[in-house]
Amino acid sequence: MSFPKDLYNYLTNNSLIEIKGGLERKTFLSIWMVAVEDRIFARSWNKSNKSWFTEILKTGIGQIKYSDKIISITGKKLNADNDVNSLIDQAYLEKYIQKENINYAEGITQPEYSDYTMEFFYKQI
Repeated sequence: MSFPKDLYNYLTNNSLIEIKGGLERKTFLSIWMVAVEDRIFARSWNKSNKSWFTEILKTGIGQIKYSDKIISITGKKLNADNDVNSLIDQAYLEKYIQKENINYAEGITQPEYSDYTMEFFYKQI
């Protein structure tokens, strides 16, 4: 099932979006997210053992908050050798061109981040 159209519009017009992984976290975390061919992806910047990324891997569920809306999602780790990773790299580099973001965009598109890429899926309740 595809995401609501206003989410794609939000991603186009905003640098940050909020995410919460699993069932226990009470607050949302602001992250970068990109859309590629109507699919939505994010990468874990810190690659930590306790994060939105690892919680979604563990529980399979989470939430995305944008504007005044909260939607439920599921997530699946993308294989590091997946061809779409280069398109995700390109999407990050094209979206985060602000002077303060260029270093981070170049960082998150390095090969080791491919293994910390998640694809999200809309979960209607």
